[in-house]
Amino acid sequence: MSRVTRLLDYVRQRQKRPGAAAVRVPVQGGHAGLVHSELAAELPDEDLGEELADCLVLYEMGSKPRCEEVEFLDLVQEAIDRIEEAQ
Repeated sequence: MSRVTRLLDYVRQRQKRPGAAAVRVPVQGGHAGLVHSELAAELPDEDLGEELADCLVLYEMGSKPRCEEVEFLDLVQEAIDRIEEAQ
């Protein structure tokens, strides 16, 4: 099993945790707002800001333990991809 597959399995398991389905579509923001809300619920300790792309640009490599870093960067990139696919 590849590292990406293991990471995706981990993310899917986290999405099944209690309360993960409680994310609601924001009144304003549409699909992008929903994706941003889901990401904020998944990463409650992170200051994501309004533009998710800024999270990747401004992120300092090595500022988190490696496993957390990979998860954070993958979740943010996945959210950005989901928003772009819907446009």
